[in-house]
Amino acid sequence: MKAGTFLKSTALLDDTFFEQSVIFITDHNEKGAMGFVVNRQFPRKLNELVEFMHAGPFPLYEGGPVDQEHLYFVHRRPDLIEGGAPVADGIYLGGNFSTAVQLIAQQTLQETDVRIFVGYCGWDNGELEAEVAEGSWEVLHESLLFNM
Repeated sequence: MKAGTFLKSTALLDDTFFEQSVIFITDHNEKGAMGFVVNRQFPRKLNELVEFMHAGPFPLYEGGPVDQEHLYFVHRRPDLIEGGAPVADGIYLGGNFSTAVQLIAQQTLQETDVRIFVGYCGWDNGELEAEVAEGSWEVLHESLLFNM
């Protein structure tokens, strides 16, 4: 398993938070793994959150069940957003969120440039590999992030 991998839930995860989920793994190391559900829109838009009402109706995604009090984002515009950590295939995790929101409000960033998540998915060391081995996740071999 490595950062940049996409996983699709199998029927073993039906009736759970992860039913019919596609996950994008953004970090994988000796401590575990982190990723985001990329195919489930959050019921509210960015501008429906009081602190971002100036941003415009930009979609949010349900990133996962962990830390749903915070926003996380991935993007492919390191030329415009400083501080992001490279994940894979020109995709970056995080960076200057204030700049990203400003560029969204100005319509400089589009949905094909950035995806914002409420919460994330996290696994302890070896936990995700065990779930893949038991058949809960299917490893996908195509990049789906901004094509969904």
